[in-house]
Amino acid sequence: MGITYIEGQVKGPKGKQSDVKFLVDSGATYSVLPKDVWEKIGLKAKRRMTFTLADGTTIERSISEAYVVLPQGEAHTPVVLGEDGDEALLGVVTLEILGLIFNPFDRTLQPMRMLMC
Repeated sequence: MGITYIEGQVKGPKGKQSDVKFLVDSGATYSVLPKDVWEKIGLKAKRRMTFTLADGTTIERSISEAYVVLPQGEAHTPVVLGEDGDEALLGVVTLEILGLIFNPFDRTLQPMRMLMC
């Protein structure tokens, strides 16, 4: 299994923006922004949630919303406000909002088949 990164931008509520190198993580529900990024673009916590990590431990993180711009599209999405040591992740909620799926065979983002039923 390979590791896939994608370059993008995030924008805050007042138009401040930052470049981000996201690790595409199809096992993560929400996208994560590192602390220096979300502070730079002026995000504020809207709520807190508990997350379970791959090793079974649980952590609590704050959630906000950002505007994410990728080569394949752009949209508003919920994001986890990372703490010290947290890396940028692109999770499945953001991918679905953008209408994208991760192809694990060639490690690319592709348009998803959209259903209206």
